[in-house]
Amino acid sequence: MSGFPIFPFLILMMVVSWLIQWRLRSKMAKYAQIGLQSGLSGRQIAELMLADHGITDVRVISTEGRLTDHYNPADKTVNLSEAVYEERSAAAAAIAAHECGHAVQHATAYSMLQFRSAMVPALSAVSRFMPFVLMAGVFMLRSTPVPLGVGIALFSLTTLFSFVTLPVEFDASRRALAWIDRRGIVTTQEHAMAKDALWWAAMTYVVAALSSLATLLYYVSIFMGGRDRR
Repeated sequence: MSGFPIFPFLILMMVVSWLIQWRLRSKMAKYAQIGLQSGLSGRQIAELMLADHGITDVRVISTEGRLTDHYNPADKTVNLSEAVYEERSAAAAAIAAHECGHAVQHATAYSMLQFRSAMVPALSAVSRFMPFVLMAGVFMLRSTPVPLGVGIALFSLTTLFSFVTLPVEFDASRRALAWIDRRGIVTTQEHAMAKDALWWAAMTYVVAALSSLATLLYYVSIFMGGRDRR
């Protein structure tokens, strides 16, 4: 463990994360300027995809901000940012269909989404005090390794959650791209733009998962180092 350059890797992940976020925003801004030939707005695309999959109990609503789009399984709503809700572009089509992909996952009991959703209550409780447990564990390591061990166990849940998120996000994009292509929502060129936008969005989750793993390894290395000195 000591041979792994954890701290430089964390710094690298922070830089890569910033670059990917910048690239994603740049791509979205670029593709938002290119009108969709079908003339459908993000809201219309979302409603059409839900209808095509026989989903009648999910509402499509507008939410404030940019890149705030998400599906909420608790109240069964597809939340589209204001721009995506009204826009008629390849970027809006990609995002709207992707979020509906999550609704389809929910409706079809997609196993990874169910697993991810089952983890949410525990993670919500853990996230409130986990940073304090880790901090206390680091300071108390010379006297006892137990608090840090507990903190690492708790943090491992967040790392697992970030990795479980990956197949959920990739599957939603796969469903979205297949549907907008099959339904004739996009042209070949627009499909390529939608795919590119979703790929960059997916990369934010990949980097987040790797960053979480690197942070977990960082705390494990501290734990192992402290144990060796005892």
